[in-house]
Amino acid sequence: MKKRHLWGLLLFATLIVWGCFASAQPFCNIKEFGATGIKADDARPAIQKAIDFCAQSGGGRVYVPPGEYTSGQIHLKSGIRLHLEAGATIFATLDPHQYDDSKHAALIYGDGLNNIAIEGAGTLDGQASYEWRLSDFTDYYILPNQRRMEATGKPLLRSFPVGMNSGAVYPRMVLLLRCTDVRIAGIKLVRSRSWTINPYACKRLTIDGVYIYSSQMEAVWADGIDPDGCSDVHISNSTIETGDDAIVFYSTDMWGPLLPTENVTVTNCRLSSSSSAIKFCDGNMLAVRHVVISNVNITNSNRGLAFMVFDGGIVEDVVISGVTIDTRRFDWFWWGDGDPIHFNVRRRSEIDGQPKPNEPPAGIIRNVTIANVIAHGQGTSMMQGHPDSWLQGIRLSNVRLFVSHGADAPYEDTSAAMTLKFARDVKMTGVEIHWEEPHAATWQSAFVADQVKDLEVNDAAFDPAPNSSQPAMRLNDADGVTLHDSQVASLVVTGATSRNVRLIETGAQVTSRPEVPRDGVKIVP
Repeated sequence: MKKRHLWGLLLFATLIVWGCFASAQPFCNIKEFGATGIKADDARPAIQKAIDFCAQSGGGRVYVPPGEYTSGQIHLKSGIRLHLEAGATIFATLDPHQYDDSKHAALIYGDGLNNIAIEGAGTLDGQASYEWRLSDFTDYYILPNQRRMEATGKPLLRSFPVGMNSGAVYPRMVLLLRCTDVRIAGIKLVRSRSWTINPYACKRLTIDGVYIYSSQMEAVWADGIDPDGCSDVHISNSTIETGDDAIVFYSTDMWGPLLPTENVTVTNCRLSSSSSAIKFCDGNMLAVRHVVISNVNITNSNRGLAFMVFDGGIVEDVVISGVTIDTRRFDWFWWGDGDPIHFNVRRRSEIDGQPKPNEPPAGIIRNVTIANVIAHGQGTSMMQGHPDSWLQGIRLSNVRLFVSHGADAPYEDTSAAMTLKFARDVKMTGVEIHWEEPHAATWQSAFVADQVKDLEVNDAAFDPAPNSSQPAMRLNDADGVTLHDSQVASLVVTGATSRNVRLIETGAQVTSRPEVPRDGVKIVP
């Protein structure tokens, strides 16, 4: 009886083990499919064979062992985990014929896939290179920078990707369209020739613990992470140092129908960018909404937090908290001016002067909270809506802004530390504005509000600009402003529509211009 019992247990255990092996997904080492690990050899056929074999077997892990592999476009398949071991590098080939086409070119590509991963401790290398030459076109989006640079008399030198205007292909590093349950984790993505990670219409996308790098001096158009029309996006524990925007939220029809980018979290990241570290992109045609960003360290950037709507879309329901920002002016051809915070609503035709058929009305930015921020910068933190679409529901809480002069920058035109224009229902609590050395002769006022309605400022500290005769705070055409319990040395109110301006427990020296109604300003002890 005991022997039969033991045999039964042994048979049961054998069946369990056999079942585990029978159901286990395959492990496919690309070297077993012909890869050599020598950079000069073409590894794409071996990598693709390993992916195809695993996919035909129901999915599995495609393993890239230590070595150097050069590859053209790799097509992922559903159920595949592409695992790059530490010491493994896949180089994006420089041969343009090894990519599908110029629009869909990517080192790793997937469309309509489920349950995929790109992971490990290895590296994807785009092998980007650049050349410096005189600019041969006008970029209307940075035309003010160009005019300032021209005024210095210095040549308009800038970087361009090698081979531009000669039929070269600039592949993305990772391009994923309409994929579900995506994980990109642990890997390094360096020297991309175009956007590094570009997902469109992806759902349940997790990007965790990655390192993205491109030259901050040269790498134009080499964005870090660009979700477009994606939902349930989680970006965490990552370091991104890019020559263009670091994290950008899009909602365009570049790859298919317009979709909102929504339900997004970004946390525990360090970002550096020659343009914007975090950008709610000007290319927003529908919506970017329900976004929470926390515990982010922005260093060595041209612009910190950017909200830009140029294509009629909406940015709404955004919470940003626990952020440090350090910005400075980069070369003239980058978007930005060393500004920690930037809001801007415009129409494309208002930028380049070119009428657009069926151009949408001005877009919308509303219900944005920025809290617990310490920012150091050189440019003006501008918050500007549109005459036809005012900013609405903006909240700043516990924001400390320090402004300094960039002595090594080619130009300086900062006059105000922070501006607010075309905005309603704005509350600022615990906002401090201070000036740091070295000082600039252009500085005038700490805070300027123009054409605003229902602005509430509590517990603020606005320092007067050093060596300036201008007031620390200026209001123009402001209706319904309350300044409460704040340290503001001087305030000037102008504009015929300024009214209902109240100072409560604030001992500022107040000046009202003649056009302001007599009862427009009220001081409450």
